[in-house]
Amino acid sequence: MTSTNRTLPKTTCCIIGGGPAGIMLGYLLARAGVEVTVLEKHKDFFRDFRGDTIHPSTLELMYELGLLEKLLSIRHSEITRAQGCIGDYRVTMADFSHLPTHAKFIALMPQWDFLNFIASEAAKFPTFTLRMGWEATGLLQSNGVTTGIIVNTPNGPAEIPATLTVGCDGRHAISRETAHLPLVEQGVPLDVLWTKISRKSSDPEMGLGNVNYGRLVVLINRIDYFQVAYLIAKGDFPKVQQEGIPAFQQSLARVVPFLADRVSEIDSWDKVKLLTVQVNRLTQWSSPGLLCIGDAAHAMSPVGGIGINIALQDAVATANILSEALRSDSLTPHHLRQVQLYREKAVRRTQAVQVFAHSILNRVFQNPGQVHAPWIFRFIVNLPGFKYLTGRVIGMGIQPEHIRTQAH
Repeated sequence: MTSTNRTLPKTTCCIIGGGPAGIMLGYLLARAGVEVTVLEKHKDFFRDFRGDTIHPSTLELMYELGLLEKLLSIRHSEITRAQGCIGDYRVTMADFSHLPTHAKFIALMPQWDFLNFIASEAAKFPTFTLRMGWEATGLLQSNGVTTGIIVNTPNGPAEIPATLTVGCDGRHAISRETAHLPLVEQGVPLDVLWTKISRKSSDPEMGLGNVNYGRLVVLINRIDYFQVAYLIAKGDFPKVQQEGIPAFQQSLARVVPFLADRVSEIDSWDKVKLLTVQVNRLTQWSSPGLLCIGDAAHAMSPVGGIGINIALQDAVATANILSEALRSDSLTPHHLRQVQLYREKAVRRTQAVQVFAHSILNRVFQNPGQVHAPWIFRFIVNLPGFKYLTGRVIGMGIQPEHIRTQAH
């Protein structure tokens, strides 16, 4: 059947999704002289309850690009140590002060600020195009090769021919679904409820994970307020809702007592968002003309807040491996497979750590009483070097990437 969609000019690389992986890859490819178009279905980047942790490994990438000082001029808060409260026992779980980076902290910055920053820097390159409010609805394919994207634009449906299409469209990716790339799901025993609550200047400044009374509550300092992650057993949100808002408020106050005087701010379920946690990965990240990275290739758990940083590392590795082939019009399926071969081991190991953490967190839900930190836990976390080792794993990741592309 002949398409009636209008055909737009061809681009070398068309990226589906303007999240961290998509915007970063678009920036790096344009910086390397590759013609690139990024499609984002929303009209802006403003989505609340996104991951807002920019880890030292990512800040080091910004330094390598000469953007660190400018990025950190945007309003943000900083975590040099990640703390936890197990019952009434407070402990430093990770210390970032000894990392081999120029920024030895996690920067907490709304994701929309970070994406706007990278997009504005990318717009300085003549080969970069960002289309906001353009939603990819399918792939153009010919004889098993992806040749571009079908997209809904503000002016109606259209087709964008492309040498390479990159799916950065998240865990419900149209790219991988249309290409029928095989996906392996791993069972996850928990979900997360996201909400927010005001913050006082007298509140603790460090990142806090609070475990007690069968709950884990994580507070992310956004300066004026806390972004609150309230972990529940998988599928328990209807049960929590049935118990009512007052019960939810009381539970939050019991786990984090210094919030007791303001839990009443959460007075409606409209202020609570459910994040259905998934951990999965494609067994095949690419097919001819198509590559998936970030959440489109492997959904990560929110454990450790590392999802954005894994996505950015994917983007850096992809640009390092593919830039020259794209610029010289010599791209082959082998190049695309190289991205998976290079990144997959780090992703699988990271997911294995997260799945192990899930098994520990699942025990939290099985103990509704007051928690007391066991002696073995106190012994381990106080071992010499423990907090620096965990700081390196969380702050740098298993396989930190570096900028290998040259500006053109």
